[in-house]
Amino acid sequence: MDKNCTNKLLKALGEDIHLKEDEWTKERTYHSIGCYDSKKWVANIVPSELLQRSLKQSVESIVTLCENNIFYETFPDNVSTPDYGDNWGRLANYIELNNRAIAVMDNDRTCCGTLSCIKLLPAIPPSAKSWANCIIISQIFPNIFGDSYNKGPFEENSIYGIKLNSGYSDNIISKELSNRISPEEQIKAFNDLANFRGIKTGFRTVISADQIKVAYPDRDDETFSWQNPDHVEIYIRESVKLMDLGFEAMFIDSAKHIGGYDMGNYTGVGALPDYPQMQYILNEIRSRSGKSYISFVGEKSTDDFERYRNMGLNSGTDFITGDDFYAVRELSEKLKYNRVYAPGVEIENDNYEGGISYEQRLNRINTALFAFYQASDKLPSFMQTNDIFPLRYDTNTHHIMMTNPSYSLDGTPESHWENLFTKDDGRLYNHKVAELFAHALCL
Repeated sequence: MDKNCTNKLLKALGEDIHLKEDEWTKERTYHSIGCYDSKKWVANIVPSELLQRSLKQSVESIVTLCENNIFYETFPDNVSTPDYGDNWGRLANYIELNNRAIAVMDNDRTCCGTLSCIKLLPAIPPSAKSWANCIIISQIFPNIFGDSYNKGPFEENSIYGIKLNSGYSDNIISKELSNRISPEEQIKAFNDLANFRGIKTGFRTVISADQIKVAYPDRDDETFSWQNPDHVEIYIRESVKLMDLGFEAMFIDSAKHIGGYDMGNYTGVGALPDYPQMQYILNEIRSRSGKSYISFVGEKSTDDFERYRNMGLNSGTDFITGDDFYAVRELSEKLKYNRVYAPGVEIENDNYEGGISYEQRLNRINTALFAFYQASDKLPSFMQTNDIFPLRYDTNTHHIMMTNPSYSLDGTPESHWENLFTKDDGRLYNHKVAELFAHALCL
């Protein structure tokens, strides 16, 4: 693999690798407040403004926002992940970007979601002094309901059904560029650019057996089984490959129910791994990748925190919302000695189907960023694309996880990007989110 995948991506697109400071970015830059102004990002924007820029403009924007105020005329060969120690995931803000929804939708085809994520990177606030911000991308593997196609707004095309052992989703990579830069290198470029922005990255995956297929080159796909050692080995190997490409977090759907826990509320399809089996899998991913600092995030948490910590997790969702600032602050104080695992503050999850006002959402973000006595005791938090860039009113987070509609009025990707999100009120909301982060990043 090429050492500098960003430069390779620029060349694959027919661009030169020499960069210039980006005036568009400078005009829209927000700064951290309270200690120094080197933490920068763009805000008071709507996503289409970024998504319609060229990839080279996006890279120039990212380099213009460099935290150490040095402008690199070519993208550096060596980019390090922000270092917050092995248990950084215990404190992080996780922001899930639905990379399929923001992909290039050209008539009925979908591609290039990773390139779209790169274009949005300038508008994601960087990590704070005391904790990391981490992007979780919604799709990485091919989905089994119509990968690379967008369908009608109510036709199933669920992101929760995945295929292993068959590379990466055509929704998120550019096949057109694959003879010049591999899918793996496209993904590595995204991770390097995110790390340059001071942001960590991870991916969502599922563990419900009937929602996973295993592909083979010489025979039909098989339904995944946790009792099949070959399948388990493929699951581990696929995860390690992604960590080797620069990811540092893995969001595990339905993790609460591992080992048969609380199955009365289980909504996935198919068997789940046993508890000791999941311990083994997570340990193997850390061990084989050589990354002791991987953050494993579980969907949902209960008050049996030791159960999740001993499994190998660092945080879990859906335990407390940000509606009550004081309740969250007291929970932070109660758990301040738990340095490996803590439940997170939820602004919105992937099952959200609407009903949260902008004001309630901003209140939850305020709570997530400030509800503690000491910044070092902050609880992790969980946000969706919708919490940074509000979606149009007739869709919601869960809907675009379950379906893959284009909102284009003329079949072009530009029209889809313009109509996927709200406009003037979304811009004002994005500004208000930025004001909250500006006061948090120096804590």
